[in-house]
Amino acid sequence: MGAIVLGISPDSLSSHKRFTEKYGLKVCLLSDESKSVLKDYGVWQEKSMYGRRYFGVVRSTVIIDPNSRIAALWEKVRVKEHVKAVLERLKELQAQFAVYVG
Repeated sequence: MGAIVLGISPDSLSSHKRFTEKYGLKVCLLSDESKSVLKDYGVWQEKSMYGRRYFGVVRSTVIIDPNSRIAALWEKVRVKEHVKAVLERLKELQAQFAVYVG
């Protein structure tokens, strides 16, 4: 659909390389070991599992429009069925921006 898909996490570049090779991913993974971008987007949050509190990435999807504005945001994403919602929103946005562009 012409969208650029990026993944970002605090994992190292070498970790990302192993992960993409292992699973044959075509998505570009970015490393944010300092967590600055993750914090800017509000996805570095306190979490809890089995009574233990810790900080980690809240899996989220952000669509940034051609004007560099957040056009859609999903937090606490569950992968199953999520792709359909993202594709539908991308179609809506592309139709909207086609009116402005062309």
